[in-house]
Amino acid sequence: MNTILLVEDDISLANWVSEYLIEQEFNVIHVERGDLVLEKVKNESIDLVLLDVMLPGLNGIEVCRLIRQYCQIPIIMLTARADEFDEVIGLEAGADDYVIKPVRPRALLARINRQLSSQLPKIQETNNLTFGQLSINQEAKRVTYQGEEIELSSSLFAFLTFLAERAGHVVDRDSVFLALKKREYDGQDRRFDVMLSSLRKVFHDDPQKPKKFKTVWGKGYLFVSDAWGELEDLSHKENKESK
Repeated sequence: MNTILLVEDDISLANWVSEYLIEQEFNVIHVERGDLVLEKVKNESIDLVLLDVMLPGLNGIEVCRLIRQYCQIPIIMLTARADEFDEVIGLEAGADDYVIKPVRPRALLARINRQLSSQLPKIQETNNLTFGQLSINQEAKRVTYQGEEIELSSSLFAFLTFLAERAGHVVDRDSVFLALKKREYDGQDRRFDVMLSSLRKVFHDDPQKPKKFKTVWGKGYLFVSDAWGELEDLSHKENKESK
């Protein structure tokens, strides 16, 4: 479970943001003053900081600079100002993103997930991803499975690669849309659900009892890294030969 440090002196706002994030299964630590933040970052296992700009004790810009001197955890600024000054100064201070108040829950969640997703370790730092008999060459945009080359559309290849890079981690729809469509998930677009079904068909993954590509209810998609090995592949080949 990821832990978010919420730095906000508006108690009513802090309460509903905390409640919403807890519902999304985050752990939330709340402080009201800027001068208390660095101690929390140093002594708690914090995965992301939601940082208000206007704070008692120490303003958000200065807090951001102090955090950056200590570590590189994601920081999202919360600001009531929509002008360029906050954006430029905040990002120059080391913030990764910013959200303008009034905060929209889904937009905030999407930005949090995007930052957390960017922190996930990739299986390999090369252009090749390999899982059992599945091989993905990102540079050549080539996929082979069970020794055969698999033809995929560019969108399916991008989706497969995105999931494979985060193998073993549930990837939510908001993160997928931000990464692959450059926009937030609207709560209705099911294109990636359809694409997951297509991948299951291509890689012989039973949609009733999927092993390779799983949909986690209310969470998102999961690429299972250990489902591409010899036993499963031999069983599938035997089934093909028996037909």
